[in-house]
Amino acid sequence: MDISEVRALSDKDLEGALRDAKQELWKIRFDLATRQESNYSRLPATRKRIARILTVMTERQHAADAAAAAEKAS
Repeated sequence: MDISEVRALSDKDLEGALRDAKQELWKIRFDLATRQESNYSRLPATRKRIARILTVMTERQHAADAAAAAEKAS
C-alpha cells in the first residue's frame, strides 16, 4: 500500500487497516517462528505498511490539534 493510498483512506478505514496490518504482522511472526512461512520479505513490508498508516494518523492528529489551537487563539 503506497502512502498516497493510505492518505486517501478515512479515519475509520485507517483504524481498520492498522488493526488488519498488526494482525497480519503477528501471523507472519508466528508463521516464521513455526517455520510455516518461507517468505521473509513480508515481515519488513508489513512493518513499513504499519509505519505509513501511523504516520498519516499522526499527521492528521497534529493538523487537528493545530486547527483547535488556532481556533482557540482567535
